Amino acid sequence: MRKKKQIGIHIDGCIFANDKNTDIDHDEFLDKFIAFVEENGWLFGGGTKRIDEDGDLAEHC
Repeated sequence: MRKKKQIGIHIDGCIFANDKNTDIDHDEFLDKFIAFVEENGWLFGGGTKRIDEDGDLAEHC
């Protein structure tokens, strides 16, 4: 008997602050994102990276 494959969600996108003069702190975002995931009994596997508004990798500022 075949086991049903678990279905999940693949996320591919960018998150920016509404205020164009405000940057999102990477650590603060991850803390809130992981808290949201865990509060819902979910798991997250993957990575994150800081990008600029053009989608290019953002170096440490």
